[in-house]
Formats: sequence, C-alpha cells, structure tokens
Amino acid sequence: MCRAGFDGRTRAGFDGRTRAGFDGRTRAGLVQSVRGQAGGHVLARSPELITVLDAVEAVAVRHGAPAVSRHRYLRIMSNQAENRQVQLAVVEGVLERITYANEENGYTVARVDTGRGAGDLLTVVGALLGAQVGESLRMEGRWGSHPQYGKQFTVENYTTVLPATVQGIRRYLGSGLVKGIGPIFADRITQHFGLDTLQIIEEEPKRLIEVPGLGPKRTKKIADAWEEQKAIKEVMLFLQTVEVSTSIAVRIYKKYGDASISVVKNQPYRLAADVWGIGFLTADKIAQSVGIPHDSPERVKAGLQYALSQSADQGHCFLPEEQLIADAVKLLQVDTGLVIECLAELAEPTQDEDEPGGVREPGVVREKVPGPDGGPDTVTAVYLVPFHRAELSLSAQLLRLLRTTEDRMPGFHDVAWGKALTWLKGRTGAELAPGQEEAVRLALTKKVAVLTGGPGCGKSFTVRSIVELARAKRAKVVLAAPTGRAAKRLAELTGADASTVHRLLELKPGGDAAYDKDRPLDADLVVVDEASMLDLLLANKLVKAVPPGAHLLFVGDVDQLPSVGAGEVLRDLLADRSPIPSVRLTQVFRQAQQSGVVTNAHRINSGQHPVTDGMKDFFLFVEDETEEAGRLTVDVAARRIPARFGLDPRRDIQVLAPMHRGPAGAGTLNGLLQQAITPGRPDVPEKRFGGRVFRVGDKVTQIRNNYEKGENGVFNGTVGVVTSLDSEEQRLTVLTDEDEEVPYDFDELDELAHAYAVTIHRSQGSEYPAVVIPVTTGAWMMLQRNLLYTAVTRAKKLVVLVGSRKAIGQAVRTVSAGRRHTSLYHRLTT
Repeated sequence: MCRAGFDGRTRAGFDGRTRAGFDGRTRAGLVQSVRGQAGGHVLARSPELITVLDAVEAVAVRHGAPAVSRHRYLRIMSNQAENRQVQLAVVEGVLERITYANEENGYTVARVDTGRGAGDLLTVVGALLGAQVGESLRMEGRWGSHPQYGKQFTVENYTTVLPATVQGIRRYLGSGLVKGIGPIFADRITQHFGLDTLQIIEEEPKRLIEVPGLGPKRTKKIADAWEEQKAIKEVMLFLQTVEVSTSIAVRIYKKYGDASISVVKNQPYRLAADVWGIGFLTADKIAQSVGIPHDSPERVKAGLQYALSQSADQGHCFLPEEQLIADAVKLLQVDTGLVIECLAELAEPTQDEDEPGGVREPGVVREKVPGPDGGPDTVTAVYLVPFHRAELSLSAQLLRLLRTTEDRMPGFHDVAWGKALTWLKGRTGAELAPGQEEAVRLALTKKVAVLTGGPGCGKSFTVRSIVELARAKRAKVVLAAPTGRAAKRLAELTGADASTVHRLLELKPGGDAAYDKDRPLDADLVVVDEASMLDLLLANKLVKAVPPGAHLLFVGDVDQLPSVGAGEVLRDLLADRSPIPSVRLTQVFRQAQQSGVVTNAHRINSGQHPVTDGMKDFFLFVEDETEEAGRLTVDVAARRIPARFGLDPRRDIQVLAPMHRGPAGAGTLNGLLQQAITPGRPDVPEKRFGGRVFRVGDKVTQIRNNYEKGENGVFNGTVGVVTSLDSEEQRLTVLTDEDEEVPYDFDELDELAHAYAVTIHRSQGSEYPAVVIPVTTGAWMMLQRNLLYTAVTRAKKLVVLVGSRKAIGQAVRTVSAGRRHTSLYHRLTT
C-alpha cells in the first residue's frame, strides 16, 4: 500500500525541497536552499556539499551577490548539523488532546499518549501544524522543562505514522479525523477488517459496505473523506514552509484541487484574489519561498492592488496617486520608478493568457477628481475597478430615479394632506411633529429622499407613518436593512415583512444579484433603514434594483460610525448642495427625554460628558486600569446585570468594545465571557479550533460574506447560537438571528467568531436590551465621539460604561477629522 505524501513525509522533507532553478534569488536565499537541501542531516562535511556550494557561488556571482567565505559557511553548517545531531530526540505517541493551537503559525500545546501508563500523558509544544487528535506521531525535538508545567517536549518536526494495532486503528478512525466515521463505526469497521482496515479504506473502499450498518452513501462519504484528507495533507505539508494555517490549506485544496501545489508554485499571487483568508502578505511570503524575485513586476502589481484593497478596508473608495505610490514603495521596499512603471501597466488592458485573443480589463482606473478642501483643485485618483464602476453607477442611478417623469405613487401629489394626517392619527394614536410631517410628505412625493436624526427624535414612528399611508393607497412597499437584527426590528415596527438587503436582492457568489436594473424589484416604495451602514458596493446594487418611478427612502443616523466597507454614502447624500432632498429630525420627544440612554447619547453627540447621577438606566463603573476594567466588564455582563435586572447574559446583554485586541478588547473578553456564561462541562459537546473552543450554547457571529451557505447566503455580522455539534460528521450547527439553521464543517470554523463581545464597528445596525462598554486608555487611539455615540445608541434599555473618566473624556472630545476618499458627492453635484 502506497501512503507516500500522506503519512510518511516529514516536515523536514518538505522544508528541504530544492525548487527548480535559482534564478532571481538573493545570495541569502540560495544559501538557505542549500541548508534546506540538507533536510536536517549532516551534509556540512561531505564532498557533495562542497559541490553544491560551488554551484551556489557561481549563480550568486552571476546575479551580482557579494562574495562570502566558503570556510565560514561550512563551519557554521557543520556546527549546526552537529548540534542537531546531539540535541534532537525522537518521541512517538498518539495525539490525545490539543490544549492550544495557533492557526496562523502552527504553534501548538498538546498532550500525547506515549504508552507509559494509564493517564500518563506527555506535554508537547511547538510546530504541529495540521496534526489531528487521534493521529500517531513520530516527533523530533528537544526535552525541556517549563517552570510552571514541568517536563515537556519541544517539537521541531513530525511525521504522521499510521497505527499498527487494531486498538490504535480503532482510536485513530474514531477520533473524528475521517468524516463519516465516529467511535461506533470505527469499532464495527475494525472488528470486521482487523489490521487490514486502513489498507481496505485506501485500496478497496467499496468493501466497507460489508460492515453492518454501512450503506453505499456512507461508504462513499468515507472514501471521499479519506482521499480528501490525503490530498489536503499533501498541500498542507508543502505549505508548512511558509506557515500557512490548516484551514487555509484546506481552502486552497477546495479551490484548486489537484492543481493546488502547481498554483502555489507558479501563480502565488493568484491566491490573494481567489482564496478567502489569504491576503497579499501571505501570498507574498509564499511567492518569496518559491523563488519569485523581490522586484518582479507581478509582485509590484499585486502589491499596488493590495494597498488599494487595504485602503478600501479603511473606508476609502480610491487613493490619490502620490499616496498610493508612497504606500507601495514602503510596503514592497522597491524603487519608486518601478512602482510608477507597474502602476501605468496596471491601468492598461492586457492580453488574457487563459483565453487566446482575449483581452483582460485593467487592474486599476486612474481619473482626475476634485481635490479635498484646502488642497489642490484636482488630484489623480486611483481606484480598484469595482469601486470606480460602483461610484459611477450609483450616482447615475440616483440621478435617474430623481429625474424620471414616471411615478408609481402619483396619488400623493394631489392628496388632501389634512385629511390624510387625521386618518393617520386615528391609525397610530399619535400626531406627527412638524419635522415628521415634512418627512412623510417628502418620502411620498419625491423619488429619492433621506430621513436622519438621533435617538428619541421619532425616526421609527415617522417610518411607520410613511408605510401606513403608502399601504392605504395600495402601494407595494419593500422594507430592508443591512443586518438581520435591523430588518427584524423594522418588521416589528411596521407590521410588514422586512429583509436584509442581501436577501432582498438575492445576492449570489461573486456578488451578482438576482434583482438589478434589467430585473428590478416589484416595488412602489423602497425603505432602507440603518442606511449609515450602506457601503458603496451594496448601495449601488440596491439602487440599481429600484424600478423607474418607484420611491426610495434612506433612513439612518448620519452621526453614527460610517459603513465598515468603502464609502460614506449617507453622508454624501446629505452633504451641502446635494440634489437629494432630506429631513433631519432634531426634537427629542418627552418620553425619550426621561431615558438616560437617549439623554446621554445626545450629550455625547454634542461633545458633553455623559451624566449618571439619578439615572436608572445609565451607569458608570470607574476603573482606571485597563486589565481590571476588562475583568470588571465580564463580571458586570455575566453576573451583576442578570442578578439585578433579570436579563439573560447570552440573549439580552451585549459587550461592545472599542477594539478587538488588548485586555479590554473583544478578543480577550470573549474568552473570559465564554468561561463565565458557557463553561466547559463533560455533558456539553465542544470543538477546539485553533486557539478557540466552540461549544453548544456559544453565541457566535459570521465574519465574512458567504453566498454559498444557508438558503440564500450567510453574511458578515450575522449572529447566532451554536445548537448542535457532531464530531462524527465534523460539523456544528448555528441558529442565526434570522431563525435559520446553518451547518458549518469544522474546517469552516474560521468563518465564525465568538460574539459575547464584539467591536462597536461590528455592532452597527443591531439593538440590544443592555450594552456594557469598556472605555479604557488602552484603546486610546480608537476613542472618538462617533464611536462612543454609536455604542450607546445600540442600547434599548440599559447602558453600563466600565473604565476611566479620562478615557470617556477623550472619546467625547475627539471628532474624527479625516474624511474618506470618495467622489460620490461630486458626481451627484456636477
């Protein structure tokens, strides 16, 4: 039976591959290749190494590398080889438990059964990237002692060894390593085939049907899973030299199949565009390891696109050309002239190598746009193509809707407004304030309009009034919001169906939508709540789907944080001289004035420190030390609020952190809150993934758009609870806040994050009965007025701040001065 590449290859063997050709490598890289060719063995004193070094020096000289001392290099290699030979020990055992694993670099803390006795497990640490519980390992490394945990073994490389006993095979298969085989079926299979079990699975998998209870469907699943494991292991071991995580190796294999290693070797920068989780930096690391020159035009062009992508992640639709060039030079460490040359090439169409005679569109678009206030009249903007198209399209579509003579609700142009508003008061039981009345008229008579205002100013009641009047005229009303929670709240408010924008448009993989300009929505009035969250790309898709003559109303609080994605759509629509009509509600209603949450939200928004004296729904726990503030935040959310207010810590209370990192950041707080709210118990199934543990009952959130999950995709920010975990099928299920059960294979768990604590940015569009906000000096650079204002306005009933008055003061005083690079406003006004 041939298992080469699956269970017999050592890490050293893969690290030690000499890749074809030395061209383009630095001298250091060439020497590293020779060192790698040694594969951890003593070659330093052999004649073969002398010959290899001759070749290295010849190639290095050809490429202009400075001379090195052959004697010195041989002495170093000899010493290193002797040290390895003396110090490396070998340990074999079964991986019983992974205590900690860093998915990014493979560093692992694990417990291994070496057969020394019942319960006598050895602690091993080090590079165990891809090792699975239940596998038999042959590890090379060094013995050592930890001051707290005692004797341990530090692994330098390892080999997977298939078990040689029936009991070992049973444990191996029953560990969940092979999808479709759990402990029960592992027992049945090994009882039937004995020591031949693994050979049968490898060479004659159809014979598995001989095992009682194994039908054709499960037999095929086991065979497919076995083959996939082998292929993934091959890819994973190849990628270990650049420390690519197991989950990313799986994704590479699922994307390219048998061509995975070929793509990685020959087109490494393609990974950044094709595989989620691989950005330019990882692709660049891979490219360097397979010999792509540092000054390769391919690398520089990929770096330029990465710099633009990074700026989009920071909210910019484009970068000024000078800034882009400077950023790329700093990132890539290459000459400015090369960057300028590659940028010019990137802006031109090229021949499509995959399609003879075809032309590939430019990678970027350069365009002169109006400069910023106080700056030059114009700047050369450089866009990634999708953002340029979206900006042109969104402005054109908005102007099209505004200027069309068609009207799908013509009855409101000559309506008797007095009678209509009297009828409305009878329906809702309340009278509209002047600003609300203006907003109602605007939404029902103008093709595009914006309604904005802070908490307690009556936006929700105004929206309900607009929908009531439109439905009274038998208009087809479509309601949407960027998030599931916001959509659910909009439906409860209006008594009508509402959906997320993604579901409304039926967005598909690749970003295409079922509804667009050629197939518009069947709607007379489209209302979009929480419009401050709409980024440029999503807003463009939405507006394209609005039919001519329909009315479009954007509703949102422009003073909250802007969208996570690129653009400032709502702010651009509300800017001075914008052609889009708008109303800003400013009157805080009497009932809202009694709320400490509403009162302090407006105080923060006007630059005043929040007050807590006499408040029953707004509290401050003062703690100046960031680490202590983090611990106090956990105690408040997990124990104090539930005890005093009777709220459920998982369902009703949300911790909102200014940032992810740090002792009071969302990452740390999630671990502490999980321990407090959903602790590990023998009767609660759990799955360790990287440095995290997922348990039944965990509150989790999706962290990327995945158009292929669920009925119509699962999108970034969707929150849910883990309801089941199946080790045999290697899958857990999440019940989302949209009441949909979504399965996740274990290798997809990097799409999920725990959500007991989330960053304030991720909370946009959501609303919770209670929020707890750590505000500490540890997040000093993030503390801004709109950040704290957004966090406070997420609460319906209760806000608790935990931290220092100094940090709160910093947040209240600091107004973000930087505007995002966007030209939507200029395109609307010229």
